[in-house]
Amino acid sequence: MKSISHTKYIINIMEQKNINEYEKEYSIKNHPDIKGIQIIEGKNNFPISWLNKQGYCEYQIYLESIKGIETAATPEMTHGSDIHNQLENIFKQDATPTSFEDAVEASKENALMSRECFVIAPELGIRGYIDEIWMKPDEIVIIDDKPGRTPYQSTMNQVRAYCLAYKSMTNDERLIKAALRERGTSNLFWIEVFTPEVENQIKFTIDRMQGLLDGTKPFIPTKNPNKCRSCRYKRYCEHYKRD
Repeated sequence: MKSISHTKYIINIMEQKNINEYEKEYSIKNHPDIKGIQIIEGKNNFPISWLNKQGYCEYQIYLESIKGIETAATPEMTHGSDIHNQLENIFKQDATPTSFEDAVEASKENALMSRECFVIAPELGIRGYIDEIWMKPDEIVIIDDKPGRTPYQSTMNQVRAYCLAYKSMTNDERLIKAALRERGTSNLFWIEVFTPEVENQIKFTIDRMQGLLDGTKPFIPTKNPNKCRSCRYKRYCEHYKRD
């Protein structure tokens, strides 16, 4: 199933569950040189949100996490965080605490939803927090909130990786769908079934990210001058060409 533009999912009444416990524990330590990277079960493990950065400009990851350059958050970033926190606080008021494993099992009989659901795939070296997940008896819908209504390759890859990590944790045989939602609304403007073909594509992208982190692949800067002009790191970037 390909993208669906400007589509609204009507959410049926789903029990709200605050997933805050996980049965499995992992060997975790921080990477000695790369900010944000953890070594989990002996493998470099990066935040899934980095796939959004990777699709925007790989060299931005180099400047931020390898070189350790810090910049102030943009107004757009701050606004997005504020909306995210508001939704999270509202959700927690009515949600019932549960474990990840119990939520997955219970959803096979009754539909439920959760926010900020942590997923991890140590064998692939990825981890992250799903903005919202709908667990239904017949399907799993994994949602990432984004500003605007345009599905970019980078944002699609991010939510695909959440699907991959969820599948790795659960071996769930239910249909899994990836979705992008316009932040602060109910508008799911892009939906895709997580097929074996999509799974192979996102694994290829994850492998590239691992190559960037272990030094076997070079960080390639974007060739889009519009991205460069709006980049927080342009003053530190040797690839930025001033007009």
